[in-house]
Amino acid sequence: MRLVLLAFVCVPVAGLVAQAAPRSSAALGDRLSERATQTREIVYFLRQPETHTFDLYHDYTESREGIGRYLNVVRAGSNVSNPSALILDTGEQLQTSILKGEAITRAGLDIGEPVKPESEVVVIPFPPIRKGQSLRLRISETYTDSARYRLEGDELIWDRGFGRPLNAIVLPAGWYLTHSAVPAAVSLNDDGRVRLDFVNPRLDEIQVLIVARRRK
Repeated sequence: MRLVLLAFVCVPVAGLVAQAAPRSSAALGDRLSERATQTREIVYFLRQPETHTFDLYHDYTESREGIGRYLNVVRAGSNVSNPSALILDTGEQLQTSILKGEAITRAGLDIGEPVKPESEVVVIPFPPIRKGQSLRLRISETYTDSARYRLEGDELIWDRGFGRPLNAIVLPAGWYLTHSAVPAAVSLNDDGRVRLDFVNPRLDEIQVLIVARRRK
């Protein structure tokens, strides 16, 4: 029989706290406001898969003092068109513009990644947020993405990462769901189209893979 000796070392809690790096309350607030309050929601309306095209609207609440524009960076491999935006609180329509490559640099925009010739961003200005104020915004766009939304044989394939907390997909008319790699709440819209609602509690993306077939 082998005897194993365990040694425990007690460290004062105060010592641990004293060695911890100081935390910024502002930085903590930014992280909490993004996920804990879940103010962001996006709904995708898929057109027929042969077109590789889908419409979407994205709702979110902006409450950071001094912020006066929204930048929607188009992910590589996608093309954006028909952007529009409004303030849901009042119904006021907002101006939108699409900037590419060098135009992004000239405008002095920080898109959170290096600007390349193929970089594309939708710019939506709105009245700067005042202290204690907030705006509920809705951004609508149309995207074409042949790599992530396609038809393989007789199956619809949607293969796209979701980073926002609340995400929904509405299948095209005439299609029914056969597989989803990520759990979803499945329902029917009033027009009979299948809707899938996903909740992403993580700080990174969930990789959503959906397969569907045409109704006979």
